[in-house]
Amino acid sequence: MTGFEGATLAIDLLNITLLTILFVVAIAIARLRSLFAIVMLSGIYSLVSATWFVALDAVDVAFTEAAVGAGISTALFLGAMVLTSRTAKAEKGAARIIPLLVVIATGAILIYATIDLPGFGDATSPANTGVGVEFIERTYPEIAIPNIVTAVLASYRGFDTLGEVGVVFAAGLAVSLLLGFGERSLGASVRREDQLTGLKKDEEES
Repeated sequence: MTGFEGATLAIDLLNITLLTILFVVAIAIARLRSLFAIVMLSGIYSLVSATWFVALDAVDVAFTEAAVGAGISTALFLGAMVLTSRTAKAEKGAARIIPLLVVIATGAILIYATIDLPGFGDATSPANTGVGVEFIERTYPEIAIPNIVTAVLASYRGFDTLGEVGVVFAAGLAVSLLLGFGERSLGASVRREDQLTGLKKDEEES
């Protein structure tokens, strides 16, 4: 076995390992009823996904997944838990079957759509012709960044990326305002009501 073959085998094993972890975590999320455990596992799923994207040399996508999926989303879900119960209700009857059928149908459609995709590494594919060739030729001499996707997102499409960041920030800010924090939050109001109820009971008993 040559060094190149050994490196390819190691990358394949890493990809299989990461995909297996993602599959196990996804099954655990679907089976659990504790919302806190589900939120934590969702963060783990995002971190493992980000690691897999790094293994696929998609560093920019990995950064976004780690920041949004594992960071912002986890924080927002934990904040939303204050307004709900800590345990999800178990579904009964058709409510358990319909989501499974929807997932299976969606997966079948996506797999069917891959039939028309060009072969991996095909030099005549749309991604490797036209403007893609120009980016490949111009990126390193002009920007000196080896990852072409990162260069495109951060430089050639810099304003578009800035707009996307602004949208994510606005969405997070809107959710934060809806949930509220500190003394203004609904959770704090509920706690104050519980405290007042407890004080009233103590007064009645005394």
